[in-house]
Amino acid sequence: MITKSSIIHLCKSQMAYAYDKKTLHIRIRTAKYEAEKVTLWIGDPYKWEGGGLGGNLEGANSTAVWIGGNKISMRLEGRTELHDVWIAEFVPPHKRARYGFIIEGTENNERIFFGEKHFVDIVTPADEKRALMEFSNLFCFPFLNPIDVLSPPTWCKSAIWYQIFPERFANGRPEISPIGVKPWGTPPTMTNFMGGDLFGIIDKLDYIQDIGFTGIYLCPIFTAKANHKYDTIDYFNVDPAFGGNEALKALVSEAHKRGIKIMLDAVFNHSGALFPKWLDVVEKGEQSEYKDWFWIKEFPVYPDKPRSEWDYWDLPYETFSNVAEMPKLNTENAACRQYLLDIGTYWVREFDIDGWRLDVSNEVDHHFWRDFRQAVKSIKPDCYILGEIWHDGNAWMKGDQFDALMNYPLTNAINYFIASQTINSAQFRQLVDQNRLNYPRQANEVMFNLLDSHDTDRIISVCQGNKQRAMLAYILLFLQPGAPCVYYGGEIGLDGAKTEEYEGARKCMPWNENDHDLQLKSLLKKLITLRKNEADFHLQDVTWYPTNNETSVSFSKGKILVYINNADLDVSINLPIEWQNCSVVDLLNDESFTLGKEMVLTGLSAVVLKAY
Repeated sequence: MITKSSIIHLCKSQMAYAYDKKTLHIRIRTAKYEAEKVTLWIGDPYKWEGGGLGGNLEGANSTAVWIGGNKISMRLEGRTELHDVWIAEFVPPHKRARYGFIIEGTENNERIFFGEKHFVDIVTPADEKRALMEFSNLFCFPFLNPIDVLSPPTWCKSAIWYQIFPERFANGRPEISPIGVKPWGTPPTMTNFMGGDLFGIIDKLDYIQDIGFTGIYLCPIFTAKANHKYDTIDYFNVDPAFGGNEALKALVSEAHKRGIKIMLDAVFNHSGALFPKWLDVVEKGEQSEYKDWFWIKEFPVYPDKPRSEWDYWDLPYETFSNVAEMPKLNTENAACRQYLLDIGTYWVREFDIDGWRLDVSNEVDHHFWRDFRQAVKSIKPDCYILGEIWHDGNAWMKGDQFDALMNYPLTNAINYFIASQTINSAQFRQLVDQNRLNYPRQANEVMFNLLDSHDTDRIISVCQGNKQRAMLAYILLFLQPGAPCVYYGGEIGLDGAKTEEYEGARKCMPWNENDHDLQLKSLLKKLITLRKNEADFHLQDVTWYPTNNETSVSFSKGKILVYINNADLDVSINLPIEWQNCSVVDLLNDESFTLGKEMVLTGLSAVVLKAY
């Protein structure tokens, strides 16, 4: 029995969108395992025989017959916890379409038609004809307006990112280090400094290029008080301890010579407590011309009592989290809005940066991000705009705001399955599919995929020091559609977790090769090479195969077959029929052989095979 209440379709959403300037993607969700086949009934709304008055059915004569419809078989794109998701592509001749769905159940030859207003049970051919011709019950995609299409930069599809926390990566000019800088490698805290700078990054560009990275994402570099620089003081100047603006110009120039893109971190949700506009509000209170640049509930903004007595849950002004040193900016204020837009365009225009990562972007209004995109793209159309959103970000992915998101749902899925082992293989498959099916396919092609960052524990620590598990996590990461990112030091096995006293995820990069895990580095270089050379690594369509246990996972993408054994024990795997007797090459070990009917996979290992 088809559960009608579980059938979901929303027009002009991730379920009905323009993939490019010619092609529509149409998706529908049915209850899991209930549909045997789904057919898309779609066509031009203005193609009529015998009248139609230009397609306005409400005023059409009774003899008019719509002849625009086409039947297109939909393919099963993936499965979530509760639903099967089906997809079809259609190129409308005149950029417009009306459509509905014929759903065939797995039991009793059940067939129904799903339209915008109601369902129709199909028992006879006459029932089907009536359903297909009930024009007013069809969903409507009015027009494929090219300007509305989400069109991320094409270079991002092949990008391989390296995230750097500048203060802890490399000290290139000790003479510009902050006063009181600690020796390199000192245990990191929220307040100490190690002297990392942009010159140090320039010095290590050959290292970054040799591993194979094609993009660098820098945590904030503008003048600020804290070592993390998320408390901006001056948005138009690189922090002097990082080398100032000339250091950034040199970095961008040298990186571009090596084919490496540079993405900066935009902190527009809040400023720092030493931001001059905020200091003016602190000093002048309600008389400050900048009072409406912030979300202030009452004056004075600082309570007249010792800080130890402040109620950080109820400050007189809004902040990021409950951090008093980070007052929240009001992007609805016209002057504040223009100031921040000028920042966004300045660094693109004057320094030729290639992307913006937008900090706490979900707490900034959508109107601002629409203006931001328009302003930045008018200067550099292929500038990458990346939102930091840890949850469902569809509202920002309509083509008018971001190109992609930091893919933390994928991070969680991999880490839950591989590292903490809190989910089984079936749950892992559901989470991966659900995340992929939640966005337009062109967004998935450029998603920023990561295992860890400056805001999380490092993957080695998440895996409790188990390098083999971390290697499995990286293999899974690089096999996903999107753009993988490695947090600095991840390639050499750098660990680190956050505690109240210790910011282990932000420790200094060790540059003595004796401190590098060369096996892990070799794997990352291999994965990056494969990512660049194997087109199937980028594919979105996945075929999942059953395994004999809950700790291993298997899937294929094109001519690639993958097995991951996340158990400590060896497992015996029955190979899919379509892969038996295939000639394959083991991409991780460069070995060729012919498959049989089963394979034994040792504990905590992976095999990535390519048919030839």
